[in-house]
Amino acid sequence: MKKVGSSSFKKLSFVICGCIALLTVLFTYQATKLQFNYNFEEFFPANDSEADYFYNYRQNFSTDNDFILISVENQAGIFNLNFLEKLEAFRKSIQRLDLVESTRAISNEKEFFIYKNGKTSQRPYIGWKDSLLPKDSINIYENEELINSLVSKDGKAVAILVQHQNYLSKAKSDRINGEIDSIAQNFTFDKVRMSGRVIGQKFYIDTMTVELRFFLALSVLLIIIVLWLAFRSLWGLLLPLLVIVLSLIWILGIMSLLNEPINILLTVLPSIMFVVGMSDVIHFVSKYIELLRQGMSKNKAIRTTFNEVGLATFLTSLTTAVGFFSLFLVEVKPVQKFGMATGIGVFVAFVLTFSLLPILFYYTKTPPIVNRKAGGKNWYSLLHKSFAFTLKNRKWIALTSLLFLLICGYGASLLKQDNYLMDDLKASSVMKQNFNYLDTTFGGVRPFELAIEAPHSNFNFFEKDALQEITAVDKYLKQEYGVNIRLSLPFVLSIANRSSHAGDTSYYKVPNRQKTINSYRRQLKVSESKTHLLSRLIDSTSKMTRISGTLADLGNIETTRRNKAFFEFIDEEFPDSKFEYKLASTAHILDKNMSYLSGSLVKGLLLATLVVALIMGFLFKDLKMVVISIIPNILPLVLIAAVMGYFGIELKITTAIVYTISFGIAVDDTIHFLSKFKLELNKGRSVLYALKRSYLSTGRAIILTSIILCSGFLLLIFSDFLGTVYMGLMISITLVSAVVADLFILPLLLLYFYKK
Repeated sequence: MKKVGSSSFKKLSFVICGCIALLTVLFTYQATKLQFNYNFEEFFPANDSEADYFYNYRQNFSTDNDFILISVENQAGIFNLNFLEKLEAFRKSIQRLDLVESTRAISNEKEFFIYKNGKTSQRPYIGWKDSLLPKDSINIYENEELINSLVSKDGKAVAILVQHQNYLSKAKSDRINGEIDSIAQNFTFDKVRMSGRVIGQKFYIDTMTVELRFFLALSVLLIIIVLWLAFRSLWGLLLPLLVIVLSLIWILGIMSLLNEPINILLTVLPSIMFVVGMSDVIHFVSKYIELLRQGMSKNKAIRTTFNEVGLATFLTSLTTAVGFFSLFLVEVKPVQKFGMATGIGVFVAFVLTFSLLPILFYYTKTPPIVNRKAGGKNWYSLLHKSFAFTLKNRKWIALTSLLFLLICGYGASLLKQDNYLMDDLKASSVMKQNFNYLDTTFGGVRPFELAIEAPHSNFNFFEKDALQEITAVDKYLKQEYGVNIRLSLPFVLSIANRSSHAGDTSYYKVPNRQKTINSYRRQLKVSESKTHLLSRLIDSTSKMTRISGTLADLGNIETTRRNKAFFEFIDEEFPDSKFEYKLASTAHILDKNMSYLSGSLVKGLLLATLVVALIMGFLFKDLKMVVISIIPNILPLVLIAAVMGYFGIELKITTAIVYTISFGIAVDDTIHFLSKFKLELNKGRSVLYALKRSYLSTGRAIILTSIILCSGFLLLIFSDFLGTVYMGLMISITLVSAVVADLFILPLLLLYFYKK
């Protein structure tokens, strides 16, 4: 910051303040229009061939997620006429909703019969008489496709499957949620549970809205408390708070201008922006007060603070932003948007701190805290003792660090890469409890889709040899993989075969004779206008058929193992198969993220490390210094991996991004320390003296900012999303360990390995 005249500075300050005011008005207006979004399909990997195949597959068949599964419980048993009458009334009320296309329940399900003359008839599974219910229950439980599908195995719950219009908007999703909830209020069932995309979307968006406001209020309160404790004056409270609040308004406004809604990851944005902005402010204000205490005039103190802290703060903002921007390497859009928003926010906080704070200091009176030297003496005494302890216990610190690395290394080896559909919710969440109940009671909620592609169009999937292979695959999926088959050619033909033999369950299998198969095919074509079964089974070009169902949410590791075993079965049993088999469910595509996760994590860390190396190379032009600066910031990452390994916290999207973020933030203290070290060396100081001055000068700011950052990130433990909770805990652990490394390990590395 060059020395400028008073009049020139005033003119410049008016221009800067005017621009900031205009932009703040614009961004405030834009921030009021910010939207919330939870579209789980955005978590699909970008530029992935299997994701592209899924989208094409979905065009041929209906989407596997546009439904609502409702469980209605009756602990006394479901075969009670009064209960079944209420169930049917409930189903009919839902069916009348304009957004609902169809509903299925045991109360309206019918059993079909096919006679030798080709005629068909149907009979309801429920006879609607008390005397018939025992017989009805026996008949229902003999038909295995109904068990864990429309009725629970223990006979205490039934399911209503609601098929609604595809791709409902947020407004329509909220409407159908509200309408079904309102209908349910009119009935006295023991328990009603619901699951489905629109249910989850409403829950997540409502929770995100509440959490954003909650974290915003909590962050403001935290900042006020910390600033008051740090500076004990209205000046030290209001001026920094103004800069931090403006930073948040600007980034929210920028997001709205870019038409980027708040997603599940961005609910933590207020907390991150407040703590990152606070870090810049604390370093600037602490240095300014230190210079004033040394007797420097206000104007000179502002210029010196700008010059000495400006470069270091810019470099720390750069490394923090790089940590966030490196999330662009994760092939998941919400993660990329999170990285973009927070990365931009870091630079916004830096620009506002170093453009607005000097002006505010210039036009305000010298703060009264300048005359309070007791606090400064206490800090000086504490840091002096700490520095002396570090020098006296060099060997002990080195040995402890090596032992720490060994323990952490073993813990990191226990780290597993796994994820479940609802593992981001706490066990106490009603949403998760309902999901788990439906998952175990009704054959799983996780969608399963297998595409079976023929070598050419107009293929006859009803040809006996082709059908035998598909039947063997269907049987393997059911018996070995654990899929609850809802729709497939063998499934439909087995029901048709049983129906043509007066409901005899021993005929629930695909017939062996081609003539019989052709007969069932003709009957399916005749009834197509009513059932649409063929169009749901075979695409319009007759090149693809499907096996559709659900399974329990087993986690990524177990599902991957079963996928591998399944394709090994295909290769062994049908080495010359005409068909190509591909998994095409939403759950499978979400699992694909895990295969990219490790690579994305390594790329992000390498990028952040490279930037830090370039910065250190720029400052010191010494390769040895580059290595020295990296070592203290690798240790906290190893510690995070160990904590996750020992406590069984799986590596997934929400926990993996912690690594690059943590590295970008943790390295800030190292840069401030080494920047001061470089300044002292440039004054002709010896390495030991420069080290001591750097330790005593930057130690207070490093500890204060780390306490503030930890406090801010620890607010995230109040989130309802476990991923957010883990993010707060892991980053806080990183920051604490980074302070320890910078104050006890970095000085020894400089002392032993750096030569002036």
